[in-house]
Amino acid sequence: MATRRAVVTGASSGIGEAAARALRAGGWDVVGVARRADRLQALEKETGVVAFAADLTRQEDVDALAVWLADTGPVHALVHVAGGARGTDRVEDAKPADWQWMFDVNVLSAQRLVGALLPQLRAAAASEGHADTLFVTSTAAVTAYPGGSGYNMAKAGEAMLAHVLRLELNGEPIRVVEVAPGMVFTEEFTLNRLGGDQYAADRVYEGVENPLTADDVADVIAYALNAPGHVNLDLITMRPVAQSAQHLLARGPLRVRGGAG
Repeated sequence: MATRRAVVTGASSGIGEAAARALRAGGWDVVGVARRADRLQALEKETGVVAFAADLTRQEDVDALAVWLADTGPVHALVHVAGGARGTDRVEDAKPADWQWMFDVNVLSAQRLVGALLPQLRAAAASEGHADTLFVTSTAAVTAYPGGSGYNMAKAGEAMLAHVLRLELNGEPIRVVEVAPGMVFTEEFTLNRLGGDQYAADRVYEGVENPLTADDVADVIAYALNAPGHVNLDLITMRPVAQSAQHLLARGPLRVRGGAG
């Protein structure tokens, strides 16, 4: 079978970068998309992931990506990781500009990409059996929590986009996969959410034994895309063992209770 090509967004850092690396290591051709061209170029030099700098909140950038992809080869998979959170405000105190930004980068960017790339995914599916769309959302998409308001809203919207898309594509050999991680430690996500406050960001993870890593999520993404083409993993929810639920997080070493051992 010919080498498959995946478009991975958010590839300049965190889960997106890890997913691009994992797929490339697994033999995929990978196009890494993000705003920061310098980081993408470093990734390209190191791994062979092809860099394409774009701001997914700009329709003209997404259209340019679609044209370039059509000129350079088939697209077998869209892996949409790009997104983000701003702030932890209550609903009553929220800044509408922050909510608008979160909706744009998490939901509207996904719609722009689907609208622009679905014709190419259909062409790949027609010639090679199947194609894939995969969206990295969050457990915040299904469980509200204090301080989550705007991010809950944005990720729930992105998750619903995936659910509706799966229904709309019924009868076509195009898989729609959602990966919803819980607590993941990355260098930038929480730091950016908290306005660059490193102390506050460190406290989020303080005492938590083995939060998920970007590589953990990337492994699941690669598994879902490499599964047999007739197998659709609709929704994969993943958390660290220390996080039993969105609101229930163990801080300190994990220990067996009772007389075990």
